[in-house]
Amino acid sequence: MKKLFKLLPLVAVVALAACNKPEDKKVDAAKPEAAASNGEIIVKIGSGAPKSGGIAHLGQDNEMGAQLAINEINAKGDLMIGGKKIKLELVGEDDGGDAKQGTTVAQKLVDAKVVGVVGHLNSGVSMPANAIYAGAGIVQVSPSSTNPDYTIKGKKTPGGAVTAYRVVANDVQQGSAIGKYAVEKGAKTIAILDDATQYGKGLADYVEKTIVEKGAKVTSREALTDKTTDFKGTLNKIKSQNPDYIFWGGMDDTAAALVKQMRELGMKTKLITGDGACTTKFIELSGASGEGTTCSQAGAPVSKMAKGADFIANYEKTFPGKRVEIYSPFAYDAVYAIVNAMKAADSIESEKIAAAMSKVTFDGLIGKIAFDEKGDIKGGIVTIQEVKAKKLEVITTVQ
Repeated sequence: MKKLFKLLPLVAVVALAACNKPEDKKVDAAKPEAAASNGEIIVKIGSGAPKSGGIAHLGQDNEMGAQLAINEINAKGDLMIGGKKIKLELVGEDDGGDAKQGTTVAQKLVDAKVVGVVGHLNSGVSMPANAIYAGAGIVQVSPSSTNPDYTIKGKKTPGGAVTAYRVVANDVQQGSAIGKYAVEKGAKTIAILDDATQYGKGLADYVEKTIVEKGAKVTSREALTDKTTDFKGTLNKIKSQNPDYIFWGGMDDTAAALVKQMRELGMKTKLITGDGACTTKFIELSGASGEGTTCSQAGAPVSKMAKGADFIANYEKTFPGKRVEIYSPFAYDAVYAIVNAMKAADSIESEKIAAAMSKVTFDGLIGKIAFDEKGDIKGGIVTIQEVKAKKLEVITTVQ
């Protein structure tokens, strides 16, 4: 009891100090302000992409492209918003290429008080995540989601601003380009397979529509999954049909397994596929079987960009042992789009940035950046490439 009475004054002092402690500054999600030691204001930009699983290399590529832009802007040290010097910080999260995990990531980025998001890689993740970003007044710029519904059905902020943007062409353009190219190359019959994702199925739908309009015949149409590893049952059925092409709507890991099994079965049919498989990783995984594969990219390859060589050199210097896969240049420009909107708004409030995004126009690494009323990039192009001697060779570009 004596010990208790001796402690009471100390308890009272602590309690009084707590009562008199200045209230912690509350930071509104729409006004993310954190002062660095040198007085700069730290502003966070989010990145959502798969950094684990079969397409982790693509997600990592996107995030590294975004990081290069952040590094470059910070190195210049001249970003001023509202009279304050700004330092950018990238907050990268792994969405696993999964819609459910993607919405969890979206909420984490909202809670981290990011002012904009670069991502996601996959259309099937970008679309559900968009509702969460829009509800928080945050703009989302995807460097690689091509499903048209991402922007067509994109949500708006509470203030009415569009939040879903992309810096690549969409699958209406891409599917049309693939289908047209195949028919112009003499295809009379095409078998169409997809991985049943919003990306794979959506792209396959537009390819099918185009080839039918052009007078070619679809010999079969089947859905598999993005986890399929054994295609031989399906291929044995297709083999008897002897189509001129097999189209695959899916990613590079599954495309590589598909084409290897085509060759194991002695099939001479050509493989044609979309941007998800138009990567150096596909060439590595497919080996000799991948030779002659035709693929599309919803934009120009980095080798054809005016400053592409500089980007590749910086990328490989910053990330030793890594290589540009496909959409890191687009993620790089997605960061610049958000920063240009920040400048146009002269604000780091997320809703004001989202409202200013429609006014953004600049010459980026990938070309001219400007958006239409839906959030699609204006003048998006599609590049058709072919695997030759273990390299992607540009065949034609369609705008």
